[in-house]
Amino acid sequence: MNSISPTMTPVKGAGMKINVPEGSQPRIEMLPLIDIVFLLLVVFIYSMLSMSVHRGLSVTLPESAVADIEKQTPVSVTVKGENNIYVDDERVSLADLPGRLQSASKKGASPGILLFAEESVSYQTLFAVLDQITLAGIHDISLQAKLKK
Repeated sequence: MNSISPTMTPVKGAGMKINVPEGSQPRIEMLPLIDIVFLLLVVFIYSMLSMSVHRGLSVTLPESAVADIEKQTPVSVTVKGENNIYVDDERVSLADLPGRLQSASKKGASPGILLFAEESVSYQTLFAVLDQITLAGIHDISLQAKLKK
């Protein structure tokens, strides 16, 4: 029994030739492509959210039972000792603090302040720094503390 399929035609010296119907063109499947792109998007979003930036100096923070660190505040003010004041990583004097904070504000928007102070800083020094921040026109101030263990 010798039968030949209609899609296969014998060619002399070349073996069998397979005819591909005209209507079936190769195509790229979109669903797996969309799945991969969505997976990459999720990975990048998760990695960006897991990064946190802390621009303050290292200080020994006092403890608090309800301490919660805010992550959206752009400017950090650190008080180390009685007369060492830093805006981000730059040391400033108490008199220059309002001007430095005003220059740190962007496009007239009042930035929030993360205020880090060592537990050895006197109450009077802390209030002098708070007064200077208020004179700069900034009222969104967050005092930072570490969580009590």
